[in-house]
Amino acid sequence: MDRASRHTTRRVFLKTSAGLAAAAAFTGETRGERRTFDSNRRMLLKGGTIVSMDPSVGDFVKGDVLIQGKKIAAVGANLQSSGEVIDASNTIVIPGFVDCHRHSWEGVLRRIIPDGDIGKYMATTHQGFALHYRPHDMYVGNLVTALGCMDAGITCIIDNSHNSRSAAHSDEAIRALFDSGIRAVHASGAPQNGTWDHQWPQDLERLQKQFFSSDDQLVTLRMFSGLDRTNWALARKLGLRITVEFNGPQGAPLMEQFWNEKLLGPDVTYNHCNALADSSWERIRESGGSVNVCPRSDPQYGLGEGIPAFQKALDHGVRPGLSVDNEISYGTDMFTEMRVLFNIQRAFATYRKFNGDRNPPQPVNVRDMLECATANGARCAGLLHKCGTLTPGKEADVVIIRTDDINLYPSNNAVGTVVAAADSRNVDTVIIGGAIRKFRGKLIGVNMSKFRQQVDESRAYLFQKHGYKLDIFSS
Repeated sequence: MDRASRHTTRRVFLKTSAGLAAAAAFTGETRGERRTFDSNRRMLLKGGTIVSMDPSVGDFVKGDVLIQGKKIAAVGANLQSSGEVIDASNTIVIPGFVDCHRHSWEGVLRRIIPDGDIGKYMATTHQGFALHYRPHDMYVGNLVTALGCMDAGITCIIDNSHNSRSAAHSDEAIRALFDSGIRAVHASGAPQNGTWDHQWPQDLERLQKQFFSSDDQLVTLRMFSGLDRTNWALARKLGLRITVEFNGPQGAPLMEQFWNEKLLGPDVTYNHCNALADSSWERIRESGGSVNVCPRSDPQYGLGEGIPAFQKALDHGVRPGLSVDNEISYGTDMFTEMRVLFNIQRAFATYRKFNGDRNPPQPVNVRDMLECATANGARCAGLLHKCGTLTPGKEADVVIIRTDDINLYPSNNAVGTVVAAADSRNVDTVIIGGAIRKFRGKLIGVNMSKFRQQVDESRAYLFQKHGYKLDIFSS
């Protein structure tokens, strides 16, 4: 299909199936999903190369995905449907990417410190701009992040929100996630510096009642906290999962105490996990906890050993998800995370073998990387029953990647094309919970003029309050 034909198809599609893509940004839908799905409505993705990431479903050189309502009804070859048909020829169809750890509120500060280390990161964010955030700036930051994620094929994020300086700050961060249309887990946490209302963690109960009365919605709630007995007790009282920033061997004694007190469990997700003691890895594995590693963040900011903890996770029987962490120094896409991790792991496997290691790790393959970015991420989000694979019965979080673009054509290996060559420009269509959020390369329902106006206003306000003069060539 040539580009002109694709544009015509897009116009016809939007005209004939108005409402198929639920309203994305700026709709004012601040509570609940308000998604009115016709359970009999069908949409067929026709003729793409299917990478399901579900061994029981398999892959198809040329196959179809049938979506009914918000769920995947069937995956196979030569499926038929009386509903809308989207031509997926010359594409690869995969599950949506899951970013397991994103500080979404920082969205307007993209690439402000491209050479920054952890000290500069803290000075810029928690000790700097964070102190001046209004609730509105939380909304704008989260919206920037969510829309950028969807544009890059990330259909689900765990929003590690640690700048909720008041109840209103939390409310606006959550409202942005709802308005964007992304699937998100809002991991509510406490600010790390400056004055704030100290409404957290007790405000979690209000948030749960006000915004999260149903589990059947795209945005859900969890706690973002360190190893804190009081906080964890509240999370479990409310039935919330927990995310922990976890680095360094110094955490081993407290980890052992939590293990002995039976406080560790499968409801806990650990970020980073750099330079952990072997005993901590064993406790994570034995308790059923999930882990995400940060391929770019750890070397960028010099965390722990500076090497993503991917091989350590594999050595201890843990299959991690991947996370971007933030956009303060680099970009948002999961394609880069997969490539960075793939090459780091294979470099060190080769290094160990070259230097006489008699038991070097086996090099990972591209399917391993795609699993980390999809199914393993969904496990970290506690949502593997809903997303992460193209499995009938799960909700339809689907990404369609064009393979006839100049950087991908010809495509000689489907998984290799996705992991080793594709980038955000090749993300043709994004579907979340059965609703189209991006179609033929364009986000749906986003007023870009209004979006840019809001971002510019928020950024100008934060720069003025912090006394920061923009220098686009600063290091």
